[in-house]
Order: sequence, then C-alpha cells, then structure tokens
Amino acid sequence: MSRHTALRRLATVGGGTVTAIAITAAAASAHHCYVPMYSLNGPQSATWDVYSAERGADEIAGFVAECDGAVQAGYDALRAAGLPVGIKIKATKTIGDPNDTGRIPTQNGANGKGLEYFGAGSTLAEDMVGTWKGAAESYDCA
Repeated sequence: MSRHTALRRLATVGGGTVTAIAITAAAASAHHCYVPMYSLNGPQSATWDVYSAERGADEIAGFVAECDGAVQAGYDALRAAGLPVGIKIKATKTIGDPNDTGRIPTQNGANGKGLEYFGAGSTLAEDMVGTWKGAAESYDCA
C-alpha cells in the first residue's frame, strides 16, 4: 500500500464535530502497521515516514490550522487525552511482516501500546488526527 493509502486511513471529516473514517485495504497491504509517537522531538531517519497530527490533517482532510495557537491547541488536546502526537511508518519494509505475507504477527496490535496494526482494528491514528483537528478548528485565532 502506498503512503497515501496509509494516510487515507487517518482521514477525518466534519465541521464542528470530527468523524474519523478508516479506509480498508487488502489483507496483503505493504504497510499495515505503525508506531505511535508521543513526542515529535525523537530521532529522524530516512527509512521512516513520520506523520504528525498536523501533517495528517493537512494531507488527508485538507485542513490547515489558521494560526500557531490553533496548532498548539491541537497538540495540547492530544496530550490531555493521552494520544500520540504523530505516527511513524517504516518506509522500506513492513515491520513484523518483512516477507509481505499479509499476516498480523500479534493480536495486541490494537491496544495503544507499541506497534499498532490497521488490520487489527486500531483506531489510534484516526483518533489522533480527529482530536487534533477538532481542537485546532475550535481555537479562536482572532
């Protein structure tokens, strides 16, 4: 699956309320897992694609915060809810399935701890983007 398809899983829509829409993919999709990030200050690597909540809202929902205060309000809401501020996806292979057999190597892949799997029903990435977008939209930049 392309990075764009993986990001489509983060898609959110809504005016005052945010509704997350998970896009399903084929069982053998190449990138069916991700690592939640609770800080965007971690080390960066060319082999990982990092998607902040702000980037996800922009690329998926076409939402750009109106001011820096709205951006910060989004991240403050994520931290208050105990949600990640970003996710990272291995760009060069699928973690836990390097041979691309389409398997989900653990049943704990949707528990909010460690490696998360879209196919196991994890909504952590969608929740992250929806929470960030909702708080940023609600912030008064005037």
